[in-house]
Amino acid sequence: MNRLPLKENLKKYTCISECPVRNILARFSGKWSILVLCVLAENEATRFNAVAKAIPDISPKVLTDTLKSLERDRLISRRLYAEIPPKVEYSLTPLGCSLMPLLHDLISWSVEHFDDFEHVR
Repeated sequence: MNRLPLKENLKKYTCISECPVRNILARFSGKWSILVLCVLAENEATRFNAVAKAIPDISPKVLTDTLKSLERDRLISRRLYAEIPPKVEYSLTPLGCSLMPLLHDLISWSVEHFDDFEHVR
């Protein structure tokens, strides 16, 4: 693992479009993506309606778009069962699972410092 200071690591990216931090964070830092990942991390396989129930303020269209985006980025997988009606389950991929310890740290930090942002609300 490259142990150069962060600033030194990022200096080599002279073009913003090549910056790994910006490009990777953009993949899952949307309003709903982290919440969807957390819901999926709690279960081995989760159906669409279960995700929607766990995040009641997300619209079905936005949930669909978020799931498609996370699948496209290989953070989650979609499994379609040949049944009538069709059954679809979503789960984290190994790549998505590798992200969860970092998200758990972020969640812990957020809970610990939530009151520090009281003045912003």
